[in-house]
This record gives sequence, C-alpha cells and structure tokens, in this order.
Amino acid sequence: MITVNLYYKGINGNARKFAEEMESSGIADAIRAEKGNLRYEYFQPMCDPETVLLIDSWTDQAAIDEHHASPMMKELAALREKYDLHMNVERYVSDVYEEDDKFLRK
Repeated sequence: MITVNLYYKGINGNARKFAEEMESSGIADAIRAEKGNLRYEYFQPMCDPETVLLIDSWTDQAAIDEHHASPMMKELAALREKYDLHMNVERYVSDVYEEDDKFLRK
C-alpha cells in the first residue's frame, strides 16, 4: 500500500472550502470508487485552520498512475486553482511490523 499525505494550504478558510466542495460535488466519492483506492479522507489540524490534510491510500503505484490519468484530476486541479491552494506532500510505503500491536489499544 502507498499512502500520500497532501497538505493543502490557503488563506481565509479556502483549504476547508476546497475540501467541502470536493465532498459536496461528488469528486471525492468518485475518487474513492476508483480501482485501487483504499482511503481518501480530509482532516484539519487543530493548530492550523488554514491547512487541510488529505490522507490518500492506494494499493500500488499502478493505481495511483491510473488515478492521475482520470478525468477527476482535471476537476480537482480546477478546484485547487479556484481556491488558490498550495501543497506539500509526504509519501509512505506501508510496512507491517507486528510488534506495534502491543502498543495499540483495540
């Protein structure tokens, strides 16, 4: 699994407005329905109201590449422009380490 954390940064609440429009327009749900998507969720850091974090997980790079070639990417890019957002990205490849389970309360 590959997880991409995208930090959308704006001013005047634009990052939150972007995420809300992604949800209300159905673009987020369309992305969630794409083959290989495992997670597509927005969060807002408590200490930074001008940033929204997207956690976006995929089965593999091929699924990400297919997503990047999809029609939703043009819609998504247009919304980023509309809200004048800037982004930072972090990318992670999942690793299963069973020893972590002893620290988790389930």
